[in-house]
Amino acid sequence: MTATTSAVVQEVTLDPHQAERQFATDIAVERTRLLFQGSRLPTLLMLLVGLACSLLLWSQQSAPMLAAWLGWVVLLALLRLTQVNAFNEALPSRQAEPYWRRIFLFGAGASGLTLAFAVIVLVPADVFYQQALVYGLIAAAILSASVAYAVSLSAFLTFALPCLLPSAGFLLLSGSGLQRGWGLLSVILFLALLVVAWQVNRLVQRSLLQRFHNLALISNLEHAKQRAEGLNEELAREVEQRRRAERELRGAHGELEMRVAERTLELDEATHALGKSQARLALALEASELGLWDWDLESDQVHHSHLRELFGLEPGQVQVMLRDLTPRLHPDDLPGLRRALVQHLKGRSEDYQIEYRVRHVDGHWVWVEDRGRAVERDAAGRVRRMLGTRRDVSARRQQEQQQRLAATVFEAASEGIFILDPDYRVLAVNRAFSAVTGYSREEVVGRTVTSLIGSREMRRQYQMIRQELDSSGTWQGELIETRKSGELYPQWLQLNLVRDVTGRPSHIVGFFADLSARREAEERLRYLSHYDDLTGLANRSLFKERLHDASQRARQSGRSIALVHIDLDRFKLLNDSLGHEVADQLLRQMSRRLTQAVPEADCIARLSGDEFAIILDAYGSLSSLARVASRLLAKLRVPMTVGGHELVISASLGISLLPDYAREISALISQANMAVQHAKHLGGNTFQFFTDNLQACTLERLQLENQLRKAIDEGQLEVFYQPKLNLADDQLNAAEALVRWRHPQQGMVAPGEFIGLAEETGLIAPIGEFVLRQACRQARQWQEEGLAQIRVSVNISVYQLRQGNLTSLVRQVLEETGLAPQYLELELTESQLLDNVDSVIVTFRQLRELGVKLAIDDFGTGYSSLSYLKRFPVHYVKIDQTFIRDLSPGGEDAAITRAIIAMAHSLELKVVAEGVETQAQMDFLKSQNCDEIQGFLISRPVEASAFAELLRAQIDNPLD
Repeated sequence: MTATTSAVVQEVTLDPHQAERQFATDIAVERTRLLFQGSRLPTLLMLLVGLACSLLLWSQQSAPMLAAWLGWVVLLALLRLTQVNAFNEALPSRQAEPYWRRIFLFGAGASGLTLAFAVIVLVPADVFYQQALVYGLIAAAILSASVAYAVSLSAFLTFALPCLLPSAGFLLLSGSGLQRGWGLLSVILFLALLVVAWQVNRLVQRSLLQRFHNLALISNLEHAKQRAEGLNEELAREVEQRRRAERELRGAHGELEMRVAERTLELDEATHALGKSQARLALALEASELGLWDWDLESDQVHHSHLRELFGLEPGQVQVMLRDLTPRLHPDDLPGLRRALVQHLKGRSEDYQIEYRVRHVDGHWVWVEDRGRAVERDAAGRVRRMLGTRRDVSARRQQEQQQRLAATVFEAASEGIFILDPDYRVLAVNRAFSAVTGYSREEVVGRTVTSLIGSREMRRQYQMIRQELDSSGTWQGELIETRKSGELYPQWLQLNLVRDVTGRPSHIVGFFADLSARREAEERLRYLSHYDDLTGLANRSLFKERLHDASQRARQSGRSIALVHIDLDRFKLLNDSLGHEVADQLLRQMSRRLTQAVPEADCIARLSGDEFAIILDAYGSLSSLARVASRLLAKLRVPMTVGGHELVISASLGISLLPDYAREISALISQANMAVQHAKHLGGNTFQFFTDNLQACTLERLQLENQLRKAIDEGQLEVFYQPKLNLADDQLNAAEALVRWRHPQQGMVAPGEFIGLAEETGLIAPIGEFVLRQACRQARQWQEEGLAQIRVSVNISVYQLRQGNLTSLVRQVLEETGLAPQYLELELTESQLLDNVDSVIVTFRQLRELGVKLAIDDFGTGYSSLSYLKRFPVHYVKIDQTFIRDLSPGGEDAAITRAIIAMAHSLELKVVAEGVETQAQMDFLKSQNCDEIQGFLISRPVEASAFAELLRAQIDNPLD
């Protein structure tokens, strides 16, 4: 064991505080010793690095400067080695002096500055291989020294900061990019060495602490061994003393036996007297139904009488308290019993008294009142014996519980309850009585009922109630009572007469309920059954009643009535985009405008979400009715501010007349609905009268819808293809897929006749899926036949976007047909893009990630905006044919077309012009660098077989 370790052990055994201070000192000394011992290798390595760097840099630097630096390195190394030898030869007491640590830190700082000088001054700035060799050697020296000096963070920082920070700053601020790179590496090296030094320092600190603590524990064990030997000697002396005491006790034993014999005779006499007393006590306990218990706390033995009467147990079943009786106690009562028992055993209570539950043999719980007292204590004051009694109080507890329950029910009842004596004087009231009447308990208790009644009429009525109550014993009915505040309220009262055992009236119990809320609810229900809760207008039920009454009056008077059906335009879109709260506010404002615009209406009703109806009992002529409709449309279109949004809402009106076109109410409603649907079909913001032609048109559209559904199911739809010409190489490289309906009777049906109907009815979804699948399959077939790598364009509907499964559908179709995604192009018109911008952008991004090409169709006809165009991730822009028809050099369409092409190319988009029919149009578009064109000049939409012939002709006759 070293001298330092011995000192530590001595300090630990003497004083913990002095030991901790000694630990810190010894650890510092030990760390200094480790620093000096570990500095030899870094010093020698730095010497070798200096020699190697001198050889490498001899041709690049001036010889005197390099020789001076090398001499300083040699001198510094010799000085540091001399310090190490001097430290090792010094006595341990001298090694603890701060002098050595300061010398070491000074040497470490000088070493760091020496290496930094080499980096900054000696290394050439333009020779990479010399830089790499010299910086590598210096980095090796720095790494070796940093690891050795990491025993002390101050030593590490004293070396690392002068060495690395000037070097890194110089290299980072130099003009050469290579040297800045070396500077960045030096910063990284410094941070890495800092982390390594922190970890090494932490491990060394922990190791030194553990080492010194172990040595201290060994010393403590040696001291404990010495103390144990001393205790053994003391124990031997005590054993000898005990032997002497036993000899003295045996001498006193004889004398004690004589005294016991005398005491036994006295106890026999006392026992006889005690037997007589116990007999008398047993008779008293039998009469009082008390169970006596006697508990010996030292042996836990207990004697208990009346066990069978109390718990159904035999006397032999309860002998030990903890084993036989405690397990039968109710778990909820056990903590309280223990507290009461401990309080008495510690002398904090004069008597032990508590009530708890014990399980009877048949399973039910018995409430027991337990009383007892400590009757015997030992010399230390601990209780050795207790006596007490137990009795069954279950009946009393049950009665108290019933009383509490009755009182709780009385107070918590929602109905007002009062109790009167035979003289109709108030004895008690509950909280509900005070809540309903406004009288507090103190204000009514003790007063008669008649003193609380203000009017004579009510007093006469109570006299009649009292007579009936005396005769029949009960009365109930509805009254109009007065609160304390003077407010009248309806009341339902029930009185019951209570008689005692002799049959005489003892009490009158009354129950009453406030019927105000019920009356309000009935009125509210009656209102809701006839009026709309949101707008306050008549609902459908009241509308039908009013319409029936108006029709009856019209038949009797011979006049006509008009039914105006109102449907707000694009309300569903507003509801989905702005939310239900804004939509509800809008409906309330629209209902007020309807009421203000048509004050002469017989009834204004809200039929459903955004549908309203107006009944005009006397409208004069059709022209006056048209003026009313025009005024109503103008009133509804006035801008309004709802939820912070300025909105302009239009409506579609349908008007039907009775008895001009309808004889029955059902027909009148149906005709108004047909008229409003026709108005919406015309674009909205208009009104339409029902006519026979309108009914015929509606039936025709219904038939067309049914035929279109049949056409989809039976495969009457076909896909035609219109080629697109690439103006760069005059080759057909793409085609637009267009749906056609080959009707079995009507022949080829134009798309304009059924596409709009398909959009309205939702049939556009299966039609679009059919065109997509057929176009992909056909394009793949052309590729397999070796005709061309054709890109097919398919128009998609906004309805397909709203369904939310367009991306998965496209992926599925591409996988089924085997067509590569880059050969499929999806087109969506500009106006449809703006229907739900954010949703369309998300879907387009998913499709673009899939590899599908995207195009904006009919560009320029909608709300053309560069900001929107930047947001949509599309590849192509199709100029609408309305701009292509008139491409005269100085015309506006030519300027617009030129601007669209330039704008699209600036956004790195390709441009397709549709509707090209003349060579002049084609020449103009080619001069403006338009990418692709399509139109009748190239080809009309043709069947797949005809398009294949075009491709074959292109292969047979390639253009130069």
